[in-house]
Amino acid sequence: MNILILGSGGREHTFAWKLAQSNKLSKLFVAPGNAGTEKIAINIPIGVNDFDAIKKLVLEENIELVFVGPEDPLVNGIHDFFLNDQELKTIAVIGPEKLAATLEGSKEFAKEFMMRHHIPTAQYKSFTSETVEDGFKFLEELNPPFVLKADGLAAGKGVVILNDLNEAKIELKSMLVDEKFGAASATVVIEEFLDGIELSVFVLTDGDSYKVLPTAKDYKRIGEGDTGLNTGGMGAISPVPFADKAFMDKIEQRIVKPTVEGLKKDNMPYKGFIFIGLIKVGEDPKVIEYNVRMGDPETEVVLPRIQNDMVELLKAVANQTLSNIDLKLDDRTATTVMTVSGGYPGSYEKGKEIKGIESIKDSLIFHAGTTLKDGKVVTNGGRVMAITSFGTDFKSALAQSYINVEKLSFEGMNYRKDLGFDL
Repeated sequence: MNILILGSGGREHTFAWKLAQSNKLSKLFVAPGNAGTEKIAINIPIGVNDFDAIKKLVLEENIELVFVGPEDPLVNGIHDFFLNDQELKTIAVIGPEKLAATLEGSKEFAKEFMMRHHIPTAQYKSFTSETVEDGFKFLEELNPPFVLKADGLAAGKGVVILNDLNEAKIELKSMLVDEKFGAASATVVIEEFLDGIELSVFVLTDGDSYKVLPTAKDYKRIGEGDTGLNTGGMGAISPVPFADKAFMDKIEQRIVKPTVEGLKKDNMPYKGFIFIGLIKVGEDPKVIEYNVRMGDPETEVVLPRIQNDMVELLKAVANQTLSNIDLKLDDRTATTVMTVSGGYPGSYEKGKEIKGIESIKDSLIFHAGTTLKDGKVVTNGGRVMAITSFGTDFKSALAQSYINVEKLSFEGMNYRKDLGFDL
């Protein structure tokens, strides 16, 4: 079958790499793609939110399945766009419809969903510019640290955690009144701080049945020891060593099942991946947030551990026959280390030539922010390239990734050297 992947990051390159292994794949397109997808698929220079151009491409190339990588087009209703178009409605779209995508599009909507379906999460209240004074009072009732979340999409940068009450009040005003994150922070959710260790659980659902995919732990902060600004992710490890069977049973019974059942009860059709950001508080899991797609860079460690044919898996989601599939996983640990542009997550320059790619052995290379210029691979984003390796445990897998990261070079290249420090 002909398949289109929407997106241009490491997640999309990883899916392209996995789909390309299937003998059920005829032609693979990626829009807009990157220098990595260029080698295994046909890149098409179309934006992920240009629905009319996507429609034209799908019809011209007889595409039968569309995999939506990033959250933006899902929150903007691309699945509904297909369902409501006579020429497109029979084409499979992997990713939830617009209402269900609001689980990522609005923190407040997600919190209300969790409360309604008794899914364990932090206590919270929501505020707007009209109720900023009430927000100040609520902050005074809480113990530090204070967690402030922009309600809408802010590219992974809309969450602020502060220890000082006055700083928290200044930040709340900045988000609500000064529109620090634009429309994304027109509403701000303030919630209690949960003290524990985080992990991500990924679920694939056809709207009826589901499969729990490998767990992963990613590292969001730019600096060693989890310091500095939040990024889109500096690396990841799968599986998470502390997520034993007893803990995973709690996650499935208290969180995964009520989430899938809740989507059905609320009449929110969902075909695709659910990314559940969790925290282990004591021995109990609580939900920090939902994302309505796979994570990045977690995809770069989760997908290589799935041994099933990815075309078969996605077709089963589209046809609602996922319950017939037996999920097969690689028992080894996978780790990925993300190389980033100098200055990221602040301002950075693009167009730096990347050297050493061909010298990497015994690791997988997933391109994130790259493009081709005059036949050379150059940087084209903040997060540039992920190096994924297998090992008997996370330490041996990381050692292999770091050996190969050191073979890469581009001007200003930066990466975290301490992944796994907290495991």
